[in-house]
Amino acid sequence: MKFEPYPFEKLNNLLKNIIPNKNYAASILTIGEPQFDTPEFIQKALSDSTALLQKYPKTTGEANLREAQRNFFKKRFNVQLSDAQIIPTFGTREVLFNFPQFLLYDAKSPTIAFTNPFYQIYEGAAIATRSKTLHLNLDETNNFKPVIDEEELAQCDLVILNFPNNPTTATLGLKELGEWVYLALKHDFILLNDECYSEIYTDEPMPSLLEASIAMGNIEFKNILVINSISKRSSAPGLRSGFIAGDAKILQEYMKYRTYIGCASPLPLQSAAAAAWNDEEHVSASRKIYKNNFKLAQEILNVEIPKATFYIWLKVPNALEFTKKLYEAYNVKVLPGEYLARDDAKGNNPGIGYIRIALVENEAKTKDALKRIKECLDE
Repeated sequence: MKFEPYPFEKLNNLLKNIIPNKNYAASILTIGEPQFDTPEFIQKALSDSTALLQKYPKTTGEANLREAQRNFFKKRFNVQLSDAQIIPTFGTREVLFNFPQFLLYDAKSPTIAFTNPFYQIYEGAAIATRSKTLHLNLDETNNFKPVIDEEELAQCDLVILNFPNNPTTATLGLKELGEWVYLALKHDFILLNDECYSEIYTDEPMPSLLEASIAMGNIEFKNILVINSISKRSSAPGLRSGFIAGDAKILQEYMKYRTYIGCASPLPLQSAAAAAWNDEEHVSASRKIYKNNFKLAQEILNVEIPKATFYIWLKVPNALEFTKKLYEAYNVKVLPGEYLARDDAKGNNPGIGYIRIALVENEAKTKDALKRIKECLDE
């Protein structure tokens, strides 16, 4: 298997011979990792459960964690999941990589479609399953929402959406998600929405694909799955707590597969994660910080405040040259959009001409970095 280097490795190669301006403190706005302390009550739940290290964790996840995740889904989306409709996972990267391998094992000529730009693990899963790839381009012409081509979708075994979207910040409403549910049933493909940014919204809560499935009358979630994670929601990426939820028939067999993978979360991590999933107050506090960061971006860079995520998808004349100049002159690192996308069948890369800015710092650091970006843009 031949995998593409990760975007951050490409960025390091781009900047390796550049000496940044030491008159500025380094500002790294490349990775979607909240730069805030994990809330104390989550840390306490972890430290209080270290004695559980003497026990092997179950692949299925402990009852308290499963209950906390189901409670989260009920409180947040008003969707009551049965125990058979959710599986705790070790974050979401592992499930995004190994679930397609499980799902497509018997497929003779598998095809995966996913949004472009994308989280690179989608591409990795396609490579690992020897799948044909269809890119659902997100660009200005479609308002960063995937255009539906039923002839292409009819070929697909698996379609991966990512809304709220990283990196474009685009969102899909309940009706739009419902159109995808309809297509998944009509053409009998598995539809998975990566909802890891569902809780980082600025005003209105974002809908889940499972809500849309119910609205479309698909109450058993046939062919429909979602994943979510605690990493962004709780400033706790180190807990590696996520889940996959939806179609119980698929999940039943996938659970058997997972027993062979050996990626069960350690029991102290599960205890801390359960505490985090059960609490909404700390998430609300984080949303206020990100919304304020967006207001700063609006004031300084004159950009619209997105409905969700903590990114700015900023259009620039030449992303690679701007990234180098910004680092050399102002000691700020951002990520060129073309590193997050691929050329489609027609040779178009929808990430060209954009940079992704992760607004994951406190107000003072965010304001300072945005001012430097503005100065660089004005030169």
